[in-house]
Amino acid sequence: MSNDQSPPDRPAPQAPKAESPSKPAAAKKPEPKKTQPKKPRPPAPPARPKRRHLGILVSFVFLVLAPLGGVGTYLWTYAQDQYASSVAFTVRREETPSAVDLLGGLSNLSTASSSDSDILFEYIQSHELVGKIDDKIGLREIYSDPYETDPVFALRPNATIEDLLNYWRRMVRISYAPGTGLLELKVLSFAPDTSQRIAEEIFAESSQMINALSAIAREDAMGYAREELNTALEQLSAARQALTAFRSRSQIVNPDADVQVQMGLLGSLQQMLGRELIDYDLLRDTARENDPRVVQAERRIAAIRERIREERLKFGSGGDRGETGDYADVVAEFERLTVEREFAEKKYTSALSNFDSAQANAQRQSRYLAAYVQPTLAESAEYPRRFLILGLCGLVFFGSWSIMVLVYYSLRDRR
Repeated sequence: MSNDQSPPDRPAPQAPKAESPSKPAAAKKPEPKKTQPKKPRPPAPPARPKRRHLGILVSFVFLVLAPLGGVGTYLWTYAQDQYASSVAFTVRREETPSAVDLLGGLSNLSTASSSDSDILFEYIQSHELVGKIDDKIGLREIYSDPYETDPVFALRPNATIEDLLNYWRRMVRISYAPGTGLLELKVLSFAPDTSQRIAEEIFAESSQMINALSAIAREDAMGYAREELNTALEQLSAARQALTAFRSRSQIVNPDADVQVQMGLLGSLQQMLGRELIDYDLLRDTARENDPRVVQAERRIAAIRERIREERLKFGSGGDRGETGDYADVVAEFERLTVEREFAEKKYTSALSNFDSAQANAQRQSRYLAAYVQPTLAESAEYPRRFLILGLCGLVFFGSWSIMVLVYYSLRDRR
């Protein structure tokens, strides 16, 4: 085999074609054949009644429908009608001052009406009021009369006072606005005239309580005024007795007048001494030294000067007035006793005016209970609210049953 033989011809390589940017390099897939769209499959098979469904239905009947039917039967068959009597009142305060009210404060013996209404609001719900009305009209017998047929809404016959008080707060409904002091009561019982009578007793007892508070306030005011008057009277009596004892001891009714007399006496002695001194000087000019007239004039001058000295000592600390002392002490004591007497007189006058004012206020009622709605007499029964009670019971029963079903399914799903 010669070397001139050439290898078999190979096909020449071809340059690759440029790929279009809009078409992918992969081979084109054949288009699917057009077929009819399939119907979507349901997410779950149709529900079938099971034993648990029957149990839930039975539980709904026994836990919701049956109790609700029992409540409705009781409400419309055994529950007794309740009649309401309404009464509304407020505490009024007397604002007109008395004619002898000089101090400007004794006419307002009571506090604000809102505070009195607060007291009255608590009093109506108190053990004391319930006990008083029970003693008067027999609340236990009234509220326990339909107990055999209606044990739910009636009071049990052998109820204690605590049970009666709790039942009272259910049957007596109070509406109170603290800002205005208005109280509105709705009294319930099993007869319209009984409700009206209970409302009247509440109003009467409340009025007595407010009057008692007013009487206590008036008595306190009069007690303070009476005590002040007695004290002022004792002080005035003591001051007058002290001044009388001073006058008896000093034998001086008015030291000022006595001082004026003493001053007049000193003036007279001074004038007499001046005349004697002038006469003595004239006598010395004409008489001898041993003349008896000169000696007599000197004695008169010495006597007048001694009398002036003694009279002046009465006004100072050196005077001798026995137990009464000098005029300075006498006048000082007299002025002190006079001031004490004048002060006691003014205090007594003021205390007497206060007592007259308190006594005038005691003669009128300072605060009282005013009813702007008298106890009403019902013509139809408003209570018990049967449809409302039935609806609330239905909500409670259905809510409880729903919670039980949800709890059951939650536990079942966890298993």
